[in-house]
Amino acid sequence: MEKKGKILVLDDDPVVTLSCKRILGAEGYNIITAEKGEDALKKIAGEEFDLLITDIRLPDINGVEVLRQSKIIQPKLDVVIITGYPTLEDAKESVRLGALEFIEKPFTPEFMVNVAKKVFDSRGWILRKAFIDDFRNDIVSLRDTENPVIFYKEGTWARPLKNEIWEIGCDVRYWLLAGQLMCIDLPQRMEAVIAGEEFGKIYTGSGQAEPLISPMTGKVIDLNHNANTAMSALIRDNLSEGWLLWLARIQLATTLP
Repeated sequence: MEKKGKILVLDDDPVVTLSCKRILGAEGYNIITAEKGEDALKKIAGEEFDLLITDIRLPDINGVEVLRQSKIIQPKLDVVIITGYPTLEDAKESVRLGALEFIEKPFTPEFMVNVAKKVFDSRGWILRKAFIDDFRNDIVSLRDTENPVIFYKEGTWARPLKNEIWEIGCDVRYWLLAGQLMCIDLPQRMEAVIAGEEFGKIYTGSGQAEPLISPMTGKVIDLNHNANTAMSALIRDNLSEGWLLWLARIQLATTLP
């Protein structure tokens, strides 16, 4: 059987590692296992993997720390977090660091196979062509190699375009962890944004408003007034991991008149 991809499974519970090896191995994936975080990082440094599946509670270092370090060693490595003790803090931090999924134990064999297929079918980052065509101007790929996201903090991000123009926006997945999203509220007109200050709000299903804090200072040249339509589509498409929503394009400035 032709191998579909190489997966590293990190868990100190042999039942989990053996189950993943049996279930995913039967689907054609090449499965390598590790019980400690340091051992997994050594393997990642020594050979390329397509996917890392890691527990959070490990005998040596935290699984979230493994996620952080693995992304430094292999930036394109896809990571799925599994845990029997889920917390909102771990979920938010995992998403911030680039985890594709945050999964609570126990899970069924069918569920794990579907997760792997979701990652490998399109490497977890490519939407259906029709969806891309509909929202190509409103969404941003986290893995855009030409214009990568270079700033990311607490659900907001920024990236350079051309001619000193920058985009700023939000990560729908990050905010969804706080509750079902209702809408994004941006002013109809906005002259400028200031780093560290609010430039819009995001509302959860309970009606709670959270501020969107600008990561940069600049003159606003464009606003994404189609943001709510695109956001609704992202959520309906199970967030289509790796897609961000741009909210404003700005001319970068250190000071404003």
